[in-house]
Amino acid sequence: MEEKKKILEDFREVLSLTKKYLRQERERGLREISYKPQATSHRLQKETLEKLRKEVEGCRKCPLWRSRNNVVFGEGSPNAKLILVGEAPGRNEDLQGKPFVGAAGQLLTKILASIGLKREDVFIGNILKCRPPMNRNPKPEEIKACWGYLDRQLKIIKPKIILAMGTFAAQTLLKTDERIGRLRGEFHPFAKGVRLLATYHPAALLRNPGYKRAVWEDMKLLKKEYEKL
Repeated sequence: MEEKKKILEDFREVLSLTKKYLRQERERGLREISYKPQATSHRLQKETLEKLRKEVEGCRKCPLWRSRNNVVFGEGSPNAKLILVGEAPGRNEDLQGKPFVGAAGQLLTKILASIGLKREDVFIGNILKCRPPMNRNPKPEEIKACWGYLDRQLKIIKPKIILAMGTFAAQTLLKTDERIGRLRGEFHPFAKGVRLLATYHPAALLRNPGYKRAVWEDMKLLKKEYEKL
């Protein structure tokens, strides 16, 4: 029921933004509006995503709000075909309010570049929007409290591919306890028209360079599928 309520709220928000857009155009003196479905859709996606951002910035659903400096909502294209999902913000992310800006983020930028993508081509986020103290693992209750925000981001952006980076992201999105080593290397069905690929988190590569070969194989698989979109 809660999920249906959120979907209805998002639909009403899109409808409200559409009416606002048409009213503004009429006030500007336009009597005939040329309908451009994709451009209008992209604008509505961006505005709906920004509304959600403001909601998340005021979140107090779990105790992590007390220790955060900034909410890390995520950033990138509001109509991206590919969404990258990590575990949770780290120290640098918490200070800047942006995802993947530390050493792991720099590596992620290089990984994307290796398959011809830029950060602005995709959307990058995390399972949690706030940093767990001392970068500890997310707690089940924190994941549960924050899941609705990521779920709504996915529904607004409507990606075709999700790249789950690391154990917590892959297990949470696929609702499984299977190890990341067994989940990676293949696409998994996620939702209608959406597939998920799991791989190691960039931070894991910094600690264990031996994972780089496996991640490169995953990226080649990702590139092949992305180019079909």
